Amino acid sequence: MAPSAKHAQRRRRVTVIGGSMSGLFAGLMLRAEGWEVDLYEKVEGEMSGRGAGIVAQPEILSALRALGVDTGALGVAVQKRRLFDPSGSLTLEIDCPQVMTSWERVYRILRDAFPQVHYHRGHSLATIEQDGDGVTAIFASGERVTADLLIGADGIRSTVRGICAPESQPLYAGYAAWRALIAESAMPPQVHRDIFPVMAFCLPPGEQMLGYPVAGPDDDVRPGRRRYNMIWYRPADEHTGLAALLTDESGARHAISIPPPLISRASIAAMREAAGRLLAPQFVEAVGLVDQPILQPIFDLVSDRIAFGRIAIIGDAAFVARPHVGAGVAKAAGDAAALTAALGSTDDITAALRHFEAQRLPEGLRMVQRARHLGAYLQAARSSEEAALAARHSVAEAVLEETATLDFLYA
Repeated sequence: MAPSAKHAQRRRRVTVIGGSMSGLFAGLMLRAEGWEVDLYEKVEGEMSGRGAGIVAQPEILSALRALGVDTGALGVAVQKRRLFDPSGSLTLEIDCPQVMTSWERVYRILRDAFPQVHYHRGHSLATIEQDGDGVTAIFASGERVTADLLIGADGIRSTVRGICAPESQPLYAGYAAWRALIAESAMPPQVHRDIFPVMAFCLPPGEQMLGYPVAGPDDDVRPGRRRYNMIWYRPADEHTGLAALLTDESGARHAISIPPPLISRASIAAMREAAGRLLAPQFVEAVGLVDQPILQPIFDLVSDRIAFGRIAIIGDAAFVARPHVGAGVAKAAGDAAALTAALGSTDDITAALRHFEAQRLPEGLRMVQRARHLGAYLQAARSSEEAALAARHSVAEAVLEETATLDFLYA
């Protein structure tokens, strides 16, 4: 995509903190509009395998196409959703055509499109200074980088948000997800036939298991070489259940998340035992194929502000919605597109960011609220309002029809 004529001469500069999905979307879109963009990521090595499977929502496809990406081979198409009861019987099937892709697939497309020379690893942000002429990122190394605009795209534990709006903190939702990717070739034929080609569900009381096919290693979508993305949501009280899940074999307690290799053997054994008691046999067999599960505590994050002079925060740095709406990457793309459009409408950066904030704050809040509604019945504890939402959104038909769809945005 060629830079717009309006700003081709100005070469305005932007510093993006965070080199993951939202940072790459914003960086590529702004480069296309003539901005000089440098991304700074605190992780030293290349990111990979994060987030496992995702739904290729229309917003993602639209953003990729606008960047000139062919989306024809983005993932695996599924046509139906199925619900299995604890005996393994199929009790409900609905049509819901979607494309299932993976975090890594979308990340690699964006990462390969962004110039290597402007992608800086191993940069940990320390603080920020700004005035009427620019904004300066100061890194832990002492390096200072000044630009016209700074974008915080550094995720749920955002340093930029911590500097600009320390009152906005992640809120634990009351449950966690066990996640895994399973090789298609490892699945027994009957299990494969029942659950692999669709988005499949099993709904024990107060819990939710689901799974769907995604590309295999190296984005391979050939039959037999794909993978099955499986997610099991289970209630976990913050001070007992979650605390135990985040405590590793050495007795050390981790905050927010725990690296998969450090998950205790006792926690994994308890998860497998519960699978045998609660899940359809098809999912029990799938769980048995998992060597190293991933544990993901579920959080909400709501920001009251996302624009601070010459600083904007986007993606998971600004809002985090529970995974049930399947909106994380779609929101990252939408934030980046809205920010780029706002900056293209005026030369006044602070005015552009105010316009961006007015547009995206309601959108982010709607996604968080919708995800809270869908996930209320999974929580370890509920208020009376949450109990009412749980009753409304825990019906099997509603779960199949509402999970990982963004129809509510257009209602």
